[in-house]
Amino acid sequence: MKGYTTTIRENFASARLEGVDASYKDLAQVCGRIRNKDAVWAMDFLKKASEAKIPVMYKSHNKRLGHRKELGGKKGRYPKKAAKIVMKVLQSALANGMVQGFGESYRIFTATANKKYIYPRMAAKGRRARANYELARVEVVLMPKDEVPKGVEVTLPKKEPVKPDVSAAERHAKKEETPAEEAKAKEEDTRQQKHPRAGEHKHVLEKEQNLAHAPHERHAFEHG
Repeated sequence: MKGYTTTIRENFASARLEGVDASYKDLAQVCGRIRNKDAVWAMDFLKKASEAKIPVMYKSHNKRLGHRKELGGKKGRYPKKAAKIVMKVLQSALANGMVQGFGESYRIFTATANKKYIYPRMAAKGRRARANYELARVEVVLMPKDEVPKGVEVTLPKKEPVKPDVSAAERHAKKEETPAEEAKAKEEDTRQQKHPRAGEHKHVLEKEQNLAHAPHERHAFEHG
């Protein structure tokens, strides 16, 4: 088996340990007790279980197990070795989440243990009894508690409109004129047509005078 048994999202922290020399049945039961629990609670639970202070309930693989008073009469045992291994993987997952900046509070999204490698072994002498050497794998995936739960809609804040650059607006777009400005410009054009400027009026008078004297000058030139 390569990779993880579940799909990991971008903001999920994870860790795994392969080739574990421990019973995968014990590891699976320990992982089942901390699945979907708070990471802080799970760390405290595993610490107590590794010190044999509290038993771990076995929902499966519990044939011929004793009933525990602490579990309300349900079957269980004290898997100290398996609890230490799962606690080590959980610590690695928490450290990975801290380093990647996913937050400080997590919930255990999934915790799984499976059989990994099987090495056949035979008895050294006497009757050829076979006892396979089995190794396991453990994986823990954490989900940040700050994540928005399903069914909850998040309304993003409205963005304020960005004010355009005045110089850029003048270069790329013409400013729209208001009706008052249009009327004022039209009135200015009409006034200039009725009353031309002094320079333009003088030029027009000189041109008219030249045209009026032109026939007399031509007659004097022809008749000497």
